[in-house]
Amino acid sequence: MSNYLNLSLDEIHSKLVNHEIKPLDLVLEAFDKIEKNKDLNAFITLNKEAAIEEAKKLENVEVDNLLFGIPIAVKDNIITKDLNTTCASFMLENFNPIYDATVIEKIKAHHMIIIGKTNMDEFAMGSTGETSYFGNTLNPWNKTRVPGGSSSGSAVAVSARITPFALGSDTGGSVRQPSSFCGIVGLKPTYGRVSRYGLVAFASSLDQIGPMTRTVYENALLLEAISGKDIKDYTSSDKVVPNYISHLEKDIKSLKIAVPNYYMSDAINVEIREKIKEIISLLEKEGCNIDYIDIDYLEYAIPLYQVIALAEASSNLARYDGIRYGHITDSYTSIEELYKKSRSEGFGEEVKRRIMIGSYVLSGKNANIYYEKALKIRRKMVDSFKKVFETYDLIIGPTNTGVAYPLGIKVDDALKSFYDDLLTIPVNMAGLPALSLPVGFDQEHMPIGMQIIGNYFKEEVIYELASYIEKTLNLDLESGKQC
Repeated sequence: MSNYLNLSLDEIHSKLVNHEIKPLDLVLEAFDKIEKNKDLNAFITLNKEAAIEEAKKLENVEVDNLLFGIPIAVKDNIITKDLNTTCASFMLENFNPIYDATVIEKIKAHHMIIIGKTNMDEFAMGSTGETSYFGNTLNPWNKTRVPGGSSSGSAVAVSARITPFALGSDTGGSVRQPSSFCGIVGLKPTYGRVSRYGLVAFASSLDQIGPMTRTVYENALLLEAISGKDIKDYTSSDKVVPNYISHLEKDIKSLKIAVPNYYMSDAINVEIREKIKEIISLLEKEGCNIDYIDIDYLEYAIPLYQVIALAEASSNLARYDGIRYGHITDSYTSIEELYKKSRSEGFGEEVKRRIMIGSYVLSGKNANIYYEKALKIRRKMVDSFKKVFETYDLIIGPTNTGVAYPLGIKVDDALKSFYDDLLTIPVNMAGLPALSLPVGFDQEHMPIGMQIIGNYFKEEVIYELASYIEKTLNLDLESGKQC
């Protein structure tokens, strides 16, 4: 079997334009790689028959854009017409949607080919890829380690070079954290940059769909393709979508960059801190102005997330009651028993735990004591970020406190799993854009990710810096060594 999907996107595009290969060659190669990497458990549902049919149709269509004919994997909480969308839950095991999410319409308009729906933490609740009803996803760098979550399968599909592109969703770090653990590029766009229509809701004020790719260049291309105003999502922005690619070669010497002390504390693995310091030195030599600063309220990120995200999750998942949506129990004698048994059977332990906490937060006086207070503190955190961006163009730091760790060690510790997202959650709270970029490896050759946070709707500035770092480091992400 050929290795066309290991080529750069420009090389693949050139071969398609010159009729050296066909979209079908790429699709068949992707499914061959899925089969060879079956043990990674990256996919829940394959789209093989429809993908092959679409690839054959494209043979008679002019190649009109760089994404034409390229296979893409889609996280299984993004609605796809006539292709199961399970959210990795028994509750939705047999859900076959009758419409496409807006992002799916957009990638289809670019003639990308969906090869399947990727594994994930159930209802996007988890940060290890271990809460899926369909089993654990494994990290291709080390199959005894977690790949991160909740967008575990999407990260693995790109990292294992099954497909160059994937879509994930990010509520508290669920694109960036697995991207860091698996050595790929993952971006959470500004809240509202990408339509959420057709994304199964976890926490509506935090959720955002984002691109997961091999390179910064490919990430910028996919973001541009899926961005824009959507009349079906009133929270989507009508701001003009830039040509992100045109910013990749820009000079970074004038950039003012902040490094929060919070992101370089003793809670961060020493090897990761040292790697970030190396990048800081590199950028200073290039002429960037870099300061270490304090940002107020960052230390409240975890409790804020636990209150706000879980309260919203409890509300959003109330619809899965055995009547309107999802699994219905086989045996019940009353409406109360129908609700109880359907939800008890349909949801996994982590989801039930979060629903119960969220329901408590919203119950009676608790809504004022916890939820409304959390929203006020969240506003103060937003104001703190806005103040930083009055002076600085970007904020940088590690994506995670450590590298990917062994499977099983956090499954039964709910609090520890939240701390995986210690450095990513503040971005969701503020609605800011942020990208995770591989910048090196630890002594065991596990990837280290760096996070670049930008001002609202300034993804192009993030890409400027990310592109420079990527090209300067020139990492070999196949073997864990530098070229």
